Amino acid sequence: MNRTIIVTDSTSDIPPAMAEAYGIEVVPLTLMFGEEAFRDNLDMTPEQFYERLPRSSQLPTTSQPSPVEYMNVYRDILERYPGSPILSFHISSGLSGTYQSALLAKSMLEEEGEGITVVDSLSASYGFGFMVVEAARLAAEDKSPEAILEAVESLRQSRKLYFLVDTLEYLQKGGRIGKASAILGTLLNIKPILSIDAEGIIYAVEKVRGRKKAIARMIELFKKDIQGVDKINVAVGHTAEPASGEEFLKELSGHFILEEKVLTNVGPVVGSHVGNGTLAVFIWPAK
Repeated sequence: MNRTIIVTDSTSDIPPAMAEAYGIEVVPLTLMFGEEAFRDNLDMTPEQFYERLPRSSQLPTTSQPSPVEYMNVYRDILERYPGSPILSFHISSGLSGTYQSALLAKSMLEEEGEGITVVDSLSASYGFGFMVVEAARLAAEDKSPEAILEAVESLRQSRKLYFLVDTLEYLQKGGRIGKASAILGTLLNIKPILSIDAEGIIYAVEKVRGRKKAIARMIELFKKDIQGVDKINVAVGHTAEPASGEEFLKELSGHFILEEKVLTNVGPVVGSHVGNGTLAVFIWPAK
């Protein structure tokens, strides 16, 4: 059997070196600052994005790759690796049309697309990026697509995640909360802790006053979520502020034994919806 090829989109926030090492095909979404278009993580780095975002008078907009773009990616893979199955993992359909775009591309390929499986991750950022990496690891071991999907689903079920948003500004600009709530929350130094539900939709878990208390509360929530588990793998997504990620890992190490540790940027497309100072933490039990 030919080796399974793994595809994802740029919102998986997989560190570029890791994606390259595992041979993961990453299809970029597009970020727009007014009339300027940038391919996520290619034409604009996270560092450039988070430096520019606070100075922008307008909230940047984003768009998913078109079905034709995905079709071309799939066709290119099939030409390079004839007969190889493709597993294509994407940001939650509850947050973006990316999954539907990839699904339509598969149907456009007709018989050529029979070996393509498009997966709705029901998550975002490295909350599904780590699943993509595991899929690529298993593909390198020549596991079947069915075995890979089963293992990835098991990981998805065991994974826990929380986002700490430093400012309410971008949630308000994106229409997720009202302006009055954003102003009041800012005055009260409210730091929302967010997560993603079973339907792949972002929701507010708690609102905590002060960042230090919010970080402590996130750790309490993780301890409650995985009672009886001591060893965990952890990934921390930051907004081009690796020191904040390292600080959280240090705090977390006082409560769990950390096996695999990944620090990654929350990329420009995801970052446009949450803003600077966001901390996204994903944990799953270590083997």
